[in-house]
Amino acid sequence: MRATSLRTLASLAARRGLSMQRWNFLAAYLQGELEPGEVVYCHPPPGYENTGSDGRTRVCRVVKPVYGMAEADRRWQRSLFPWLISWGFKQSHSDPCVFTCNKTIDGSSHSLILGCFLQ
Repeated sequence: MRATSLRTLASLAARRGLSMQRWNFLAAYLQGELEPGEVVYCHPPPGYENTGSDGRTRVCRVVKPVYGMAEADRRWQRSLFPWLISWGFKQSHSDPCVFTCNKTIDGSSHSLILGCFLQ
């Protein structure tokens, strides 16, 4: 989400007396998917043997994007954004990381504005 969008949302909330909430999704990057046919390798994590019984250096094949991997946030975004749209959210044209959803529940109109910040 762009900094200007965050400032706009904060200003809107303050002006209308609305509340703002922040969520942190643990292990969110594991929810993304690698591109079809994409093969990624990395060094073993600390605590694992780096050398095999044959003396060669070991590598691990990555099956899910992990934190710190190049473009991991983009891969999760490609999973999250279509899911939000499938639940009725509309993506902003001015900032693709801002979504809105308007629903009527028991005759009362409700709006939700969601800004996604991926780092």
